[in-house]
Amino acid sequence: MHIHREGRKLIFASFLIAILLITLVVALVPHLNIFHYLFFVGLIIFAFLITSFFRIPRRIFNSNEKEIIAPADGKIVVIEGVYEKEFLKTECCQVSIFMSPANVHVNRYPVAGKVVYVQYHKGNYFIASHPKSSTLNEHSSIGIEMEDGTRILVRQIAGAVARRIVCYAKEGDVVAQNQELGFIKFGSRVDLFIPTTAEIDVDLEDMVKGGISTIAILK
Repeated sequence: MHIHREGRKLIFASFLIAILLITLVVALVPHLNIFHYLFFVGLIIFAFLITSFFRIPRRIFNSNEKEIIAPADGKIVVIEGVYEKEFLKTECCQVSIFMSPANVHVNRYPVAGKVVYVQYHKGNYFIASHPKSSTLNEHSSIGIEMEDGTRILVRQIAGAVARRIVCYAKEGDVVAQNQELGFIKFGSRVDLFIPTTAEIDVDLEDMVKGGISTIAILK
């Protein structure tokens, strides 16, 4: 396991603040009591929680050109047919993964191909499980065209807690399956819009792992 680069400055700052506050209390308070020690413990726990948000566990990734692999860790909260009007402009299947603060927050490309569309959208910060958060919340949309011409859309969505989306995708990039696509700090949601002909391999409430779990099998 290692720490993602997006969190290194924040982790350093959180431990530095914890150490400074503890040092300040010890220096100014002549007689420490149980409440002071509980405060110290709380500061250290908080710093370690911040660290856990940016953990990247070592994994053996699942790679298969006929499979759409989970782009994020989390719970399947939506599986439904929709008309995707931004990029695909056709009927497709939407599969949404809700990322809690306890999940790994890195996002990965679900398929290999060429990035042909990248668009950032400002928006609100509704709870990510809200049905309209996919379009009303702040989000980044990434369109990928596979070698055989199949197109899918990945959407990173900010939520009530996660208000910082990091997207590494650029139009023209040739990307590998499971390569890092971006990062959503402190959880939120990732939507996949895939062909209706794909065979969905997950159910609602299933827990999936980014880079490992198969979301769908392409026909």
